[in-house]
Amino acid sequence: MTLVIFAFVIWLVAWRVNVALANSAASETRLVKLVVPIIFGFTILVVWELVVRGLNVPLVILPPPSIIADTFSAKLPILWKDFVQTFVKGALSGYLIGCTAAIALAILVERFDFLRRGLLPVGNFLAALPIIGTAPILVMWFGFDWHSKAAVVVVMVFFPMLVNTVAGLSETTAMQRDLMKTYSADPWQAFIKLRLPSAMPFIFNGLKISTTLALIGAIVAEFFGSPTLGMGFRISASIGQLALDMVWAEIVVAAIAGSAFYGIVAIIEKGVTFWHPSQRG
Repeated sequence: MTLVIFAFVIWLVAWRVNVALANSAASETRLVKLVVPIIFGFTILVVWELVVRGLNVPLVILPPPSIIADTFSAKLPILWKDFVQTFVKGALSGYLIGCTAAIALAILVERFDFLRRGLLPVGNFLAALPIIGTAPILVMWFGFDWHSKAAVVVVMVFFPMLVNTVAGLSETTAMQRDLMKTYSADPWQAFIKLRLPSAMPFIFNGLKISTTLALIGAIVAEFFGSPTLGMGFRISASIGQLALDMVWAEIVVAAIAGSAFYGIVAIIEKGVTFWHPSQRG
């Protein structure tokens, strides 16, 4: 029980430090913005460790972070192979195929009104279908290797990307389009110099949403059939073996990969849409 009390004290101290930093004159500096979440995350890990050990929580319910870290370092080769199978082969390939196809189709949809009226309602309906229902079908169609996971990712990212891109391409005003006509711009020039740049914030919004959907789709698809590799397969198998430390190690890998993927897209967005009000300040 001593460890639990100690954990409570640490939480209060860290809370007080973070409140003081957040309310200080330097709260808007880059250093404070970096330190506050680091303190918060480190505090959660310490409290987690102390509470689990203080209450003697069984490992099959919740292992402490120290054991998860040991498993992570000991199983690093396996975790790397799972990462390549799930993220690189399944999530990333499906993400690229789905987003590219969605942007290409969005250009056609925005240009032809009958496609907008007919395809977008169908797209919204299909986007609402639960992945838990469509994943087994796609696994049966495309096999148990990474191709079926990529297919699931394509389905998951395609329609959100399509809707965002179509909305972005429609963002220009009549005055802006008339101005391009006064410059004698042909439709292709108007698209490249006006409509596509105006759509970039919407496109990147879809790309960022799809980063999360891609990894979720690849992992979930592996629950329904996979070779003896992959994050989803390892999580499912480890749950059956009551190896919760391995499950959490895979969760750490997925969290790192997903955060890095999202961050890379956000950095690219900042460089491409530097002119947009959302990137100021």
